[in-house]
Amino acid sequence: MKPLQAIYDTHKSFYNKAKTEEKNGKLVLYSYNTEVAFIENNKAVVSNIQSMTTLRHVKEFLLQNNFKAESKKQIISDYM
Repeated sequence: MKPLQAIYDTHKSFYNKAKTEEKNGKLVLYSYNTEVAFIENNKAVVSNIQSMTTLRHVKEFLLQNNFKAESKKQIISDYM
């Protein structure tokens, strides 16, 4: 697993709380060791954004992979 770097987020780091992994042809995001999102066949799927920190991780993951990530409402509408 690779740590998710904070590029779009205002924080300097996620302190290894967000990680990504290529797994069976999909790119998976883990937040606090829980799978919360993945990208497969150019489609993003988000399964969990219960905490504000996880939402920040998901937004960063989506933006870095050229997906729209404007708000929690938009993410729920588009990817859940």
